[in-house]
Amino acid sequence: MTISNPFITHGYLSPHYFCDREKETEELIRLVTNGNHVSLISPRRLGKTGLIHHCYEQKPLKDDYYTFIVDIYATKNLQEFVFELGKCVLGTLKSRSRKVWEGFLNKLNSLRSTITFDINGIPEWGLGIGDIKTPTATLDEIFDYLGQADKPCVVAIDEFQVIASYPEDNMEAILRTRIQKCRNTIFIFSGSQRHLMTEIFVTPSRPFYQSTMMMTLEPIDIARYIDFAQQLFKEYDKQITAEAVTAVYHRYEGVTWYIQSIFNALFSLTDTGAICEEDMMEQAVQNVIRQQSFAYSSLLYQLPAKQKEVLIAICKEGKARNITSKPFLQHYRLTASTVQGAVKGLLEKDFITNELGVYAVYDQFFAQWLLQQ
Repeated sequence: MTISNPFITHGYLSPHYFCDREKETEELIRLVTNGNHVSLISPRRLGKTGLIHHCYEQKPLKDDYYTFIVDIYATKNLQEFVFELGKCVLGTLKSRSRKVWEGFLNKLNSLRSTITFDINGIPEWGLGIGDIKTPTATLDEIFDYLGQADKPCVVAIDEFQVIASYPEDNMEAILRTRIQKCRNTIFIFSGSQRHLMTEIFVTPSRPFYQSTMMMTLEPIDIARYIDFAQQLFKEYDKQITAEAVTAVYHRYEGVTWYIQSIFNALFSLTDTGAICEEDMMEQAVQNVIRQQSFAYSSLLYQLPAKQKEVLIAICKEGKARNITSKPFLQHYRLTASTVQGAVKGLLEKDFITNELGVYAVYDQFFAQWLLQQ
């Protein structure tokens, strides 16, 4: 496979295109291979999912385990959770031998009549969410497979904190009970909302209390990023200055996805044999924002007027504190009730984040686009 741009912005390609995280990789593999469930916490877009993929490509996980990553970010209830979990398990196993995926299908008594096969006899997860009539029964079947698979399993559940918003009051207990009985499988609970993840795993009255080893991610060291970026540019007969890398790193506070996106744009702007300088960064940023402009316009159009006003106020603040205080309200001509109602909706829609009382627009590129309107 020919890679035209080595700065990957979506998914995971190979260790060669993955920057650093050596200590974190070693720690996560050590915890998992020693039988520890792990809760992995960091802000979104800092590289949790990439780290998990990277660990899955290392020995012994790659050779001795079945590894799964299920993203439940968009799920709303137990039925959707079970749908995504089953889809992930089958999608991963069907690349293995027939014996392996047949072992899983033989457990799915509740769905056997709805699983389809392609012309090559490979199973397809062709059912809809509504086909899962008895979610707890199907969940038991999936866990029954995980508990008896011919290799130990590692299941990473991405954005795990969303289960706290499911309508099923006992969702945490439902999962915890089954996980306790599933001796053949280690779980990685990955989450981006620190306060919700902390409540799930640190509150004594919650089912998952003290059930995992806690692990957090911090931004990658800037020196590592300089070496990483310069090496990849060099492989394509291009150069990038340390000053350019440093400027990108600090502008986006070390958050991996934004840095990768700007490096991707800078790489495309740099001719073969040329040097990427710091003064090219602004053009790269504007290129990225322009590519998303239509999507951002649509998002903003869909917001109610009050939410739009509060979103723009938070955006102008950068990191907004005391958003119901008199100075904030007067400066942006808002009322406390307007702010409280709007913030609730903006948080639910993931337009903004709230970390220890500090509010910010979630998507930094979106924030820059807003400031230009």
